[in-house]
Amino acid sequence: MIPQKTIVDLINKHILLEKELSSGSIEKNTFAEKSKEYADLNEIIEDAKKYIDYEKNKADLKKILDDVSSDEELIKMARVELNDLNLAKEKSEKKLKLYLLPKDEADKKNAIIEIRAGTGGLEASLFASDLFKMYEKISHKKKWSVELISISRSEAGGLKEVIASIKGSNIYSTLKYESGVHRVQRVPDTETQGRVHTSAATVAVLPEAEEVDLKINESDLRIDVFRAGGPGGQSVNTTDSAVRITHIPTGLSVSQQDEKSQHKNKAKGMKILRARLYELERTRIDKERSQDRKNKIGTGDRSERIRTYNFPQGRITDHRINITLHKLDEFLEGEAFDEIIEALTLQAQEESLSSLI
Repeated sequence: MIPQKTIVDLINKHILLEKELSSGSIEKNTFAEKSKEYADLNEIIEDAKKYIDYEKNKADLKKILDDVSSDEELIKMARVELNDLNLAKEKSEKKLKLYLLPKDEADKKNAIIEIRAGTGGLEASLFASDLFKMYEKISHKKKWSVELISISRSEAGGLKEVIASIKGSNIYSTLKYESGVHRVQRVPDTETQGRVHTSAATVAVLPEAEEVDLKINESDLRIDVFRAGGPGGQSVNTTDSAVRITHIPTGLSVSQQDEKSQHKNKAKGMKILRARLYELERTRIDKERSQDRKNKIGTGDRSERIRTYNFPQGRITDHRINITLHKLDEFLEGEAFDEIIEALTLQAQEESLSSLI
């Protein structure tokens, strides 16, 4: 049950915002934010008002049921109405609790996605490439833009590692559940006896941090420059264009050599480093708030196995919510991706609701 004071505060906030917005006295720099807050409140304000009346109406109906002088028809009607009232209250309460859930400011941010081939040699690198292509297709369907930051290729068209920035609407809220170990089971092209091989790739999704989100002191950085190396260790550049940036307090280090310009490599390296430091700080704060409470749908830990892609059976299984879809081809084309993401989001909301109030 939600405390009545919490509901009254929501109603009063709605009234106050309505007055402020209609008066035209709001400063320009806060107008958009307050308009959004008012629009969000509009979605639940009727439920809030009804919620206040539920207890009063419930008490009135109980009086009828407890009154020995009430006739049978009236009692029957009161029981039906009380049942309807309880169902309506439950529906409104869930909607209000979802509104009251703490908002993750990172959900609105762009994301940096890092994919690395794991165990399984060549097959793992081919799977890493498949995953990156999948995220590119998803991005295209959602009208997101993908900017390649760095890429390390393997033989036969595979990827050892790829890092990209994805920009658009609500990127991080959609992709944040992708962090973890993705396992693939399939028969490699080189397998002559038809045996199924298992390999894996790790995915890390980080909210892309702006300078305002995280201040990095120049004195905390060590920047080393060196010549970019090509396949087999050959030099591909005669100048020291490659950059390694080390954040001394945490020991985090980023190397970047894809660009011919040292300046561009440093800028890309800083983008990755800022995102990793921002995520490190978010994780620390989240642990403090939750007292190390583990989210059942996944901790976001890169070592956690989250999903299996089984090619012989054409199925994809998400281990965090025990959901299996026999739509592997569609999933890799970005068609069935939202089915699993929506289920994960719903589960996360349910878990948060169970701990609220």
